Amino acid sequence: MSERVSESVTGTTTVAVTVPASPEQLTMLRALAETVLLIADFGLDEVTDIRLALDEIATVLLQDAAPGSTIDCAFSYREGVLNANIRAVVTSETEVGSGSFGWHIVQTLTDSVTATKAPFDAAVSGYPTVVDFVWARGDLDEQ
Repeated sequence: MSERVSESVTGTTTVAVTVPASPEQLTMLRALAETVLLIADFGLDEVTDIRLALDEIATVLLQDAAPGSTIDCAFSYREGVLNANIRAVVTSETEVGSGSFGWHIVQTLTDSVTATKAPFDAAVSGYPTVVDFVWARGDLDEQ
């Protein structure tokens, strides 16, 4: 497992982790997200909502992860705004979420969410997939 922390001149802090893409690592991702959010001064209700969104995304990606691959999560935050970036290599051609109830929950809990899937990459035996979401306290335009 690797971890990176950086702070830019704009006051944004980024914490990232890479773990094996196995369901056992979901606990690690939840714990990291919760710790980052509490350190960033998000309230307990906010932490719960953001962690639930991350949990749904990570679960979907982990269930379809290519054998031997990793999942990368990066959380960037500044004054009430969290940007999350989750990357994995998946084996299915199906788009992440594709109208599932869990994806509806993610859309409800976040201010924006996008999922992109690259074409099949034989070198990694799957489809590189990225899910980004933004959660902001109040209106994003005010931030």
